[in-house]
Amino acid sequence: MNILILGSGGREHTFAYKISESNRCEKLFVAPGNAGTASIATNVDLKVTDFGAVKKCVVENNIEMVIVGPEDPLVHGIADYFTETSELQNVMLIGPSKRGALLEGSKQRAKEFMMQHNIPTAAYESFTVESLEAGKAFLENLNPPYVLKADGLAAGKGVLILKDLSEAKQELENMLTHSKFGEASSKVVIEEFLDGIELSVFVLTDGKNYKILPTAKDYKRIGEGDTGLNTGGMGAISPVPFADGVLMKKIEDRIVKPTVDGLSEEKIDYKGFVFIGLIKVDNEPYVIEYNVRMGDPETEVVLPRIKTDLVDLLEATYCQNLGNFNIEIDARAATTVMLVSGGYPEAYEKGKEISGLENVEGSIVFHAGTKLEKNDKILTNGGRVLAITSLDDDFRKALKKSYQNIEKLSFDRMQYRSDIGFDL
Repeated sequence: MNILILGSGGREHTFAYKISESNRCEKLFVAPGNAGTASIATNVDLKVTDFGAVKKCVVENNIEMVIVGPEDPLVHGIADYFTETSELQNVMLIGPSKRGALLEGSKQRAKEFMMQHNIPTAAYESFTVESLEAGKAFLENLNPPYVLKADGLAAGKGVLILKDLSEAKQELENMLTHSKFGEASSKVVIEEFLDGIELSVFVLTDGKNYKILPTAKDYKRIGEGDTGLNTGGMGAISPVPFADGVLMKKIEDRIVKPTVDGLSEEKIDYKGFVFIGLIKVDNEPYVIEYNVRMGDPETEVVLPRIKTDLVDLLEATYCQNLGNFNIEIDARAATTVMLVSGGYPEAYEKGKEISGLENVEGSIVFHAGTKLEKNDKILTNGGRVLAITSLDDDFRKALKKSYQNIEKLSFDRMQYRSDIGFDL
């Protein structure tokens, strides 16, 4: 079949890499894609939220399956658009409906869903500009640090964790009255801080059945030892060493199953991925957030460990046959380390030439922010540029491979964290 992947990052290159291995895939398209996807698929220059352009691409290329990488098109209702458009009704779109996507599109909606279905999470309240003073009063009743979350989509940057009460009050005001995160922070969720260690659990669901995919842990902060500003992710490891059978049983029974049952009870059309951001506090799991798609850079360590044909797996999801499907997982550990542009996550320059890609051995290079020039030069085109993924018997050996290959790569002001996995 002909398959289209929407998106342009490391996540989408990883999907393309796995799908290109399937003998079920005849022609593969990525829109808009990057320099990495260009080597294994046909890139299509379109905006992922321009549904008319997506429809044109699907119809013209006889696309039978569409995999939605980023959250924006899902929150804007691309699944509903396909369901309601006669020419697209038979296309297998992997991703939830607009109602399902609200689990990521609104922090308040996610919290309400968790409370309704008895899913363990931090205590919270939400506030708008009209209730700013009530928000400040609520902060006074909490113990530091204080967690402020923009209700809407803020590209992974709408969460502040602050130790000082007066600073927390000031930032609440900045978010609500000065639109610190734009429209996303017109409503702010303030929640109790949970102290523990984080991990991510990825679930594929057809709305009734589910499969739990490999666990992963990502490293969000720019600086060594988890210091500095939050980024879209500086590296990831799978599986998570501390996610033993006892913890995973709690996660499945208390979180995964109630989440999927909740979607079914509320008659939410959901055929796709649920990324559950968790924190382990005294051996008990709590949900920090839902995402309604695969994470990045976690995808770069989760998908390479799935040995099952990904096209078969996604088709079973769309056709609601997941209950009868068995997934084979590679027992080896996978790690990825992100190479980022100097200055990221603040101001950075694009268009730096990348050298050494041809010298990488024993690792997979997934392109995140790159573009291909007419002269076949590959240039940087984003904050996060490349993800260097390796597999080995344990995560330390895999990391060693990734770091050895990073030494062969270069671009002007290239940065990375040399301590991924430091806390395990």
